[in-house]
Amino acid sequence: MSGDRIAAFFDMDKTVLSKSSGVLYTQHLFRTGQINWREMLLVFWSVLKYKLALVDWPRVTQRFMERARGQREIDMLEEARRWFHDLIVPHIAPLAVERMAWHRQQNHHVALLSASTPYVVGLLAEYLGLADNYICTQLEVINGVLTGRLIEPLCYAAGKVYWAEVYAQQRGVDLDRSYFYTDSIADMPMLQRVGCPVAVNPDFRLRRYARRQGWPVETFY
Repeated sequence: MSGDRIAAFFDMDKTVLSKSSGVLYTQHLFRTGQINWREMLLVFWSVLKYKLALVDWPRVTQRFMERARGQREIDMLEEARRWFHDLIVPHIAPLAVERMAWHRQQNHHVALLSASTPYVVGLLAEYLGLADNYICTQLEVINGVLTGRLIEPLCYAAGKVYWAEVYAQQRGVDLDRSYFYTDSIADMPMLQRVGCPVAVNPDFRLRRYARRQGWPVETFY
């Protein structure tokens, strides 16, 4: 059923976090010898092209996640827990945490909404006291083993709207009265779907568009 609860959805990378979790994870893989210089530079080049809207990000994500084929999901999660506190926690923006607290004081539902995977988004939600209040890109798991495939649609661009609507239906949330905080122009579909869009440390194109629309533009870090 549809409800009337107001929610505040927060993008993760470069919004709640001051850095990209994907870049941080890539650095971790390089430092631990799991990828070489060429693979690391390829990821950084893909991120740059993503920022310039010159790449099909879902295809890049699918290609990158194929390296996880055959891994046990429990091993993936255990590895993520090992690097989460060292690499992710230091980059949590205090002002993002304060804004979440404000929304809770208003009795709003607070959730993360990210294109990243549950092996970082879920851990961040847990760390922030959000329990299972998060939406993200899901990896296909069969019999506890990762297949290397992603569940469609990815939680990216219009895919965020799809999964947010599913989530809202399940949780009794009214998206027309809800908030969404993000830094990226790629999140325009979701920004236009909610009643209260907020640009946070936005990229140039989102900053320009937000100002034209009269949307709030805020700085979390």
